[in-house]
Amino acid sequence: MSNIYNNVFELLNKYRKYILIFIDTFIAVISYLSPHIISGIHPTKIDWFVDTWYIYTIIYIATFILMGVYKNIWRYAGIHDIYKCLQASVIANLIFLIITKVFNIFVRYYVYIVAFFVTSFCTMAIRVVYRAVLIIGDKGSKKLSHYTNIMIVGAGQATVAILNEISRNNPNNYMVRCIVDDDKSKIGRNINSVAVASSTYEIPMMVKKYDVEEIIISIPSLDKENKKRIIDICADTKCKLKILPEVYSLLINDNEIMDKIREVQVEDLLGREPISLDCSLTKSYVQGKTVLVTGGGGSIGSELCRQISTYSPEKLIILDIYENNAYDIQQELIRMHGKDLDIEVEIATVRDRNKLDQIFKSKNIDIVFHAAAHKHVPLMEKNPEEAIKNNVIGTYNVVQVAHEYKVNKFILISTDKAVNPTNVMGATKRIAEMIIQSYNRYSETDFVAVRFGNVLGSNGSVIPLFREQIKAGGPVTVTHEEITRYFMTIPEAVQLVLRASSMAEGGEIFVLDMGEPVKIKDLAYNLIKLSGLEPEVDIKIEYTGLRPGEKLYEELLITKNENQKQTDIDKIFIEQPTKFDENELFELIKKLESAACDFDVERMIVLIEKLVPTYKRTLNDNELLNTEENKQAAHVKDNEEEYNGLNSETA
Repeated sequence: MSNIYNNVFELLNKYRKYILIFIDTFIAVISYLSPHIISGIHPTKIDWFVDTWYIYTIIYIATFILMGVYKNIWRYAGIHDIYKCLQASVIANLIFLIITKVFNIFVRYYVYIVAFFVTSFCTMAIRVVYRAVLIIGDKGSKKLSHYTNIMIVGAGQATVAILNEISRNNPNNYMVRCIVDDDKSKIGRNINSVAVASSTYEIPMMVKKYDVEEIIISIPSLDKENKKRIIDICADTKCKLKILPEVYSLLINDNEIMDKIREVQVEDLLGREPISLDCSLTKSYVQGKTVLVTGGGGSIGSELCRQISTYSPEKLIILDIYENNAYDIQQELIRMHGKDLDIEVEIATVRDRNKLDQIFKSKNIDIVFHAAAHKHVPLMEKNPEEAIKNNVIGTYNVVQVAHEYKVNKFILISTDKAVNPTNVMGATKRIAEMIIQSYNRYSETDFVAVRFGNVLGSNGSVIPLFREQIKAGGPVTVTHEEITRYFMTIPEAVQLVLRASSMAEGGEIFVLDMGEPVKIKDLAYNLIKLSGLEPEVDIKIEYTGLRPGEKLYEELLITKNENQKQTDIDKIFIEQPTKFDENELFELIKKLESAACDFDVERMIVLIEKLVPTYKRTLNDNELLNTEENKQAAHVKDNEEEYNGLNSETA
C-alpha cells in the first residue's frame, strides 16, 4: 500500500504544473457556468455564452502563467503565495471585465461577481489541499523509526518560524512536544497546535513530562543574564542544547531558520553583556587612511580587517606569511564591500626587513596594526628562538620601518601574559612593548600597545579542543583543577584595539578590565552538560598538569594602584610606562637575535632575564636550562663577546 502512495505522490510531483493548469481550467469553466446553473438558464441556449466562456478561461489561465503562479513550489508555500494566487485571480477577472466592455460583449453583472468569488476561492482552496497532500506524502516517505522530542524556549515570532520550517522541512525528524515562556499571558495557549506548557523555571519538570531530548532556545533578543540563567537550568537536564543567534541574523530568510540554530557557545556562558564601545572616533581617524595589518589573516588580524573595512579607509593592506588565511579574508571582504574597498594583500614575514622596507616605501602607510606574532605558550617554550625571531625581531623590524617612513600611528597587539611573564612567549611580548615605548620617546610616530587576555574562538583556543574531545567521546583534558583565565570575544578585543588606538597619544599600554576570571574546569563541565552528556559519567575529565611556562592564575590586567590611570572610557585603563635603559635594551636585543640564530637556548634565557627582570621561568623537573651552571656558562660567553667587541673597537 505504501508503494502505491509513493507512486501517486511521485506522479503528482512530476506533473504538478500541468495538473494545476488542468484543475484551474476546470475551475474557470465551472465558475463561469455556475451563475447560469443557479439562475436555471441553460447556457448552451444562449449565443453570447458560447462566445465568451472560452475567452474567460483563456484570460484566466494566461494571467496565472504570466504572473508565475505555476512556478511556486507549493510544498513550501506560505501566506504570500496564497496572496499571489488571489492577486492573479483578481487581475484575470478585471481583464475579462475590461475586454467585454471594450468589445461590447454582453455579460450579465452577476456572472462577473459569481465567477470572481468562485474562481478565487477554489483556486486558493485547491492549492491548500494540494500542499497538505504533498506534506503528508513527504512524511510518509521520510518517516523514521524515532523522532527527537524537543522543547522550544520562547513563544515569540522566532518560534513560529521554527515551527513553520519543521512542518515544511524536517531533516532532523524533530517532534516539538512543548514550548516554555515566562510571559504568563501565553502559558496555557497554543502556537501551531503546540502547547505553551510552563515558564522557564519549570524546564526540568517539562523535560521529564514530555520526555524531551533536545532544547532549542528561541529568544534571539534575550539578555545575557537571563540567557545564562536558562542555559544553567538546561545544563542540569542532560538534554542537548541549541540556541538561536542574535536577531539580526534572522532577517535574511525565515525558510533558513533551522540552519541558523547553533550550538551553545562560550560567550553564552560568560554571564555578562558583551563590551560595546563607541567607535565614532575610530571611524573619524581611520576614514581616508591607508591602514596596514600585519598578521592580517589570523584570528585577531582578520577581525581587525573586518572592522576597519567598515570605516571607509582609503586602502587596507593585509600582510601575512600564510597565504591561505590572507586569501580567505581578502575574498570575504571583497564579497562584503566589492569595489567600495581598496584592498591589497602582501605575502611577507615581519622577519624580512628588506621586504618590509619595500612595502612601506611604496605604500605611504598612515596606520599600522601589528598583530603578527607567535602566541602558543607550550610551543614557544619548546622553540624559544622562533618566539624571539618573530615576536621581538619581527616587531623591531616593523617598528623601525614605521619610524623611518613616518607612519602616524603604530598599535602593537600585546597580551596579559606579558605581565610578570613565566614563559618565553609572554617575555618576548613584554620586550616588544618595551621596543615601542622606547621608540615613542623620540619618533614622530605614536607607538602604543593594547594588552588583553584569552580570546574566545581564536586559533588554538581551548574551546574548539574541548568540543572535539567531547565529539570523540572524551576524555576532556584540563591542565589543572584550579586553573582560571580571563576571557573576551574576538570582536570585543578588536573594539578595544581600535578604540584605544583612536585615543592614543603615544607611549601608552592600554589594558582592559574584563571582570571575574572563569575556571576552566567549570567551562569543560558546562560544555559537556550542554552536549546532553554527564561529566565524569559519559565524558571523563583528565587533569594533565600545567604545561611548560603556564600559570595557574593569570595576573589581573588591571590593579588599582599608582601605576594605573583611568581613561574616559569605561573598562579601559592605561598602564604607565616603566623606566629602562634604552641603550642596554637594544644592545641586549642584538645579542638575543644572535643567540636565537645560534640556537643557544641557555644564553637566550639569560638575556631574556636581563631584558625582563620580572620574568620567572616555570621549569619541569627534567629541565636544567636555568641551573647555576648553565647561567654561569651563558654569562661567561656574554662577557667574552663584550670583551672581543671592545678590543675590535679599540683596534
